[in-house]
Amino acid sequence: MQKSVRYNEGHALFLSAVARKEGTKRGYLSKKTAENSRWHEKFFALYQNILFYFENEQSARPAGIYLLEGCTCERVPAPKMSTTGKEALEKQHYFLVVFGHDGQKPLELRTEEESECDEWVEAIQQASYSDIIIEREVLMQKYIHLIQIVETEKVAANQLRTQLEDQDTEIERLKAEIVALNKTKERMRPYHVHHEHEDPDIKKIKKVQSFMRGWLCRRKWKIIVQDYICSPHAESMRKRNQIVFNMVEAETEYVHQLYILVNCFLRPLRMAASSKKPPISHDDVSSIFLNSETIMFLHEIFHQGLKARIANWPTLVLADLFDILLPMLNIYQEFVRNHQYSLQVLANCKQNRDFDKLLKQYESNAACEGRMLETFLTYPMFQIPRYIITLHELLAHTPHEHVERKSLEFAKSKLEELSRVMHDEVSDTENIRKNLAIERMIVEGCDILLDTSQTFVRQGEFLSAHSGVLSLIDCTLIEEPDASDEECKFTEAAA
Repeated sequence: MQKSVRYNEGHALFLSAVARKEGTKRGYLSKKTAENSRWHEKFFALYQNILFYFENEQSARPAGIYLLEGCTCERVPAPKMSTTGKEALEKQHYFLVVFGHDGQKPLELRTEEESECDEWVEAIQQASYSDIIIEREVLMQKYIHLIQIVETEKVAANQLRTQLEDQDTEIERLKAEIVALNKTKERMRPYHVHHEHEDPDIKKIKKVQSFMRGWLCRRKWKIIVQDYICSPHAESMRKRNQIVFNMVEAETEYVHQLYILVNCFLRPLRMAASSKKPPISHDDVSSIFLNSETIMFLHEIFHQGLKARIANWPTLVLADLFDILLPMLNIYQEFVRNHQYSLQVLANCKQNRDFDKLLKQYESNAACEGRMLETFLTYPMFQIPRYIITLHELLAHTPHEHVERKSLEFAKSKLEELSRVMHDEVSDTENIRKNLAIERMIVEGCDILLDTSQTFVRQGEFLSAHSGVLSLIDCTLIEEPDASDEECKFTEAAA
């Protein structure tokens, strides 16, 4: 005899009381019973991913509990009824809660107001514990970033406070010197000339002299400013600013590519893996998209920091942003180590026709612009070398006495060290990406090309003699690592 499932009734009653007082959504709904298909009005309360219903709003104990994790909710049309009940049905708005596991009948509910129905559907769709965890991780990353910014601002404030104290001391010293000079000047002046008894011609001469001194001073400063604008230092600063602007544009494009990878491929495939007949397992999704979502969150924070620095132009300080980014780059190393295995898993999954059809449907999305999933998985592989090139160009136009030169050099050295570790792994994954691209060009497919031990050598055109006729064939050469030149395999891609 099968035993019934046990649960903590006291904890369930506590959660129902919390849901009735502080639930995300509460109100009366009509519920369709499974026994006689009749509608009964119940008081419902939604708390996190648990839906309680009571006989009425004053009931202390819930009449039923539904766990909403993994379910879907959507509006449905009114059921077909007789003509007599048609007017009453038109005033009702129905929606359906479908549970993700077999054997569980959908929950049919209805409301009298359309706005109330939409609010319930939206609340149930968002009642996912996994979404709450993801949102918490995003908020935690933002919180850590803000804490680091606050610490940086505190250090800057202490430095400014020290400078202000030094300047106050210098001002007091200069005031004392001015007082001493005025006293000396008074002692050396033989007599005091009153301005009211000064000759009018002398006043005019002094005005002309004052005007000429002002004009000469303005002319001198104009020449100094023009000389600086044409100087190599000013040209170097302009180039440095342009490099930073280009870096912001490139980072914007990269964040957009990561957004497409996560929202057009990762999250839809994760939902597909939770379906009744999944075309792919959750483990395969995790293997293919390892750290992709974390990388997107990291670069969204980095991109926001770059835009904040641009808002403070012309003072562009970037070293502290790289100080925040460097400790998190170990996720890139994990992504590179897993990249070869992720492409192997993707190639194996594509042998499943349902998965291959679903993947082509995702790739046909207008946001992908005709690019395949392998292309989006390759973008993070080249982000570290791009940062190294940008820092190299930035240091070329940063003076040696610049306040953040040492920090930029340290960031560049760390990125170069990480790039050397990743170099061999990038080369291996590039071979697999080439082989997969060639395999897609063959209409009927070719299992031999999916062997990861093969090495991509060369791609181009050559002349082939067949039946006495020379023809130009576009082909690709792929060889085994331990094969001789005579054992190389040629694969015709197009005649």
